[in-house]
Amino acid sequence: MNEDPNVRLLEFADGLRQRRIAHAPVTTQKALAELLGWREMKVSLIERGKQAITEPELTEWTRVLGVPAKELDALQQELKAIRLDQARWKARLRTSGHEGAQKSFAELEHAAQKIVDVETAIVPGPVQTPAYARVAFEKLARFKGAGGDVAAAVAARMQRQQILYDETKTIELLMFEAALHSRFVPPETMAGQIDRLIAVTHLRNVRVGIVPLDAELEFPPLHGFWLFDDELLSAEAIHTDIVTRDSEDVQLYCDYVAALWKVAAEGDDAREILNRRVRAHAL
Repeated sequence: MNEDPNVRLLEFADGLRQRRIAHAPVTTQKALAELLGWREMKVSLIERGKQAITEPELTEWTRVLGVPAKELDALQQELKAIRLDQARWKARLRTSGHEGAQKSFAELEHAAQKIVDVETAIVPGPVQTPAYARVAFEKLARFKGAGGDVAAAVAARMQRQQILYDETKTIELLMFEAALHSRFVPPETMAGQIDRLIAVTHLRNVRVGIVPLDAELEFPPLHGFWLFDDELLSAEAIHTDIVTRDSEDVQLYCDYVAALWKVAAEGDDAREILNRRVRAHAL
């Protein structure tokens, strides 16, 4: 068995594609998507190994194509093995680097209509300046001892930011004010970053919220996370990434987002928080 989790996922995805093609009569991606009640893009992403299929989704996929139960069991076991391999953060960085991670996220953003990014201690990636992103990738590379493709990663992150101007999408960016006070980046870098944040608050299809330092929270912020179409959750821990479509887990995070919006500052209130930090940097 190939030990590279990315290669294993591609081989697994191609196996799903071959089963679809072998189905009689030939089932197109569009036809399969309609049978499953999915978007055609989702089928395409899964078959190209750009989006991992979940176990319940695999069961539905094979049921529609008439795959025998014994074969489904083998597929489920292989899917679990791939997930265990992908949970090793360093393995992912060795094979694709930070640039690869950015491109993978770009695929998810392209397919989604609604994108939510919540960050507890860092400025959300979709609005980071090149200087801020460079510091973030450099520090992560040093800390993890992997993913040294900093320049390419910054360029890929900047390319991803074009999504902010796609008015067919709904984008929600929530961050905690504590990230503005952090010495994670030099003061001059943070000053430029705050200017960028102020500008983004004026974009029509982007909702920007800042949770004030003194906000009363229903639950403490443990880590940042992403939601795509309220269906897919991606959360990054120090040692690994967690990706799931489990409906109960996703709903838990959707509820948390709703609670944060109740206390977050938006519009003029958000800009006042940002301008206070601008004045503090000027002192």
